[in-house]
Amino acid sequence: MRVDRLEAGMRAREWFHSLTLLPGAWAIVRVDGRAFSRYTEGRFDKPFDVRFRELMAVAARSLLEEFQGCYAYAQSDEISLVLPPSFDLFGREAEKLVSISAGVASAAFTHAAGEPVHFDSRVWLGSSVEDVVDYMSWRQADAARCALNGWCYWTLRRDGRTARQAGKLLEHTTVADKNELLFQHGVNFNELPAWQRRGIALWWETHDHQGHDPIRGVDVVTQRRRVHVEWDLPMKDDYRRLVERLVTG
Repeated sequence: MRVDRLEAGMRAREWFHSLTLLPGAWAIVRVDGRAFSRYTEGRFDKPFDVRFRELMAVAARSLLEEFQGCYAYAQSDEISLVLPPSFDLFGREAEKLVSISAGVASAAFTHAAGEPVHFDSRVWLGSSVEDVVDYMSWRQADAARCALNGWCYWTLRRDGRTARQAGKLLEHTTVADKNELLFQHGVNFNELPAWQRRGIALWWETHDHQGHDPIRGVDVVTQRRRVHVEWDLPMKDDYRRLVERLVTG
């Protein structure tokens, strides 16, 4: 068989779609750790571990830098990256964006952790800045819910309950019930570190860079861009205003 015919035949069997992000739409790429419940078991403190937080920050930074996004938010084992309507890498092809973002997050986390992990990815679309702010408010609310549940579950486990017993005890409990459970065990949920309850965020900031002009022989100050990592996010309306300001730049 001729090589060109063989190649044409093989190319014809490649299966892919050509979906692209809607023109003018805001996009948010969300990557999630695959089987991270099993991966974190025995490797990290529960319900939260500073080392795991740092690894997620590394992955979030890599995504922000690789895609030149305007805002990244991480909580639990997920990262959301905001891409503005002007984003045009890969011709805005959804398949490329999903596959490469999962690869970037997986590679960055794996390199930092020294052992392989995997992320999957999906894309969310919005038509306005308000949609983006709503999305981020939703994810932060989920962070608070998961943090409360996690603290209750692992408090019960440390108290001697089995996984089944802890899950059963938490069924149909209200937020107030869970806060009271923690309080009875000496934990005030509202006084826990903000990054556990609200997640962390990364964005670009400018800063003064001190340099020297060897030609003129004078010291100079230039503006440089760097990634800022915020461990102490506000919540509710203050958080919404922060996100709006950062994504509109």
